[in-house]
Amino acid sequence: MPTKKTPRYDRIDALRGVAIVWMTVFHFCYDLNYFGWLHQDFLGDRFWTGQRTAIVSLFLFCAGLSQAVAVAQGQRWPRFWRRWSQVAGCALLVSVGTWFVFHARFIWFGVLHGIAAMLVVVRLTAHWGRWLWLAGAVAIGLAWVAPFAHVHWPALNVLNDPAFSWIGFVSRKPQTEDYVPLLPWLGVMWWGMAAGAWVLRERPQWVQGALPKAAGPLAWLGRWSLTWYMLHQPLLFGLVMLTRQ
Repeated sequence: MPTKKTPRYDRIDALRGVAIVWMTVFHFCYDLNYFGWLHQDFLGDRFWTGQRTAIVSLFLFCAGLSQAVAVAQGQRWPRFWRRWSQVAGCALLVSVGTWFVFHARFIWFGVLHGIAAMLVVVRLTAHWGRWLWLAGAVAIGLAWVAPFAHVHWPALNVLNDPAFSWIGFVSRKPQTEDYVPLLPWLGVMWWGMAAGAWVLRERPQWVQGALPKAAGPLAWLGRWSLTWYMLHQPLLFGLVMLTRQ
């Protein structure tokens, strides 16, 4: 017997669509820089690092919102694991693909790897309710104090090792093209989960209302975010490379 289809929240999809457009523009600029058409410091310039932080934060916040909706709609674990396996599988493809392009700087714990890990944690802690706000603040705060803690307790240097640096309590970032550890980013997804639960309980009209027609393409992008994420960079990278040649 077919299961009842749960309604989508177009406003959340559109917000995720904004993150996708922003990310696409950012990656296009990165590709232009990689091939020498721009000359920017993407790793050190606050203009670019700030944009990356904002884009990743928006993605993870939307992921938390979506988990709040899923829990409110009674999503069962088998359906959760089906979606999770898609994210985890794409993360593995990213690792393999970037190893051929960047070699030693390949992505071993980037956005998708982080999302896959955080989704499990957020789902298991969904019942924390208002404590999610505090948990999020602690996760973000721990990442800020980590460099100072390493100075006072040198034994913590072991957490810089690749075997543990995915946690995020590090004093230096590993050499990789993308790095999204649990700390501080789990805090952002926890806040998204907390905000989503509050909105659904207190202000459901904020997410359930109809979208303006002009925002329809953003909602469409938001519904296909994983597919777009996997395809856009190979296409942009290849296009810039071919044009360069």
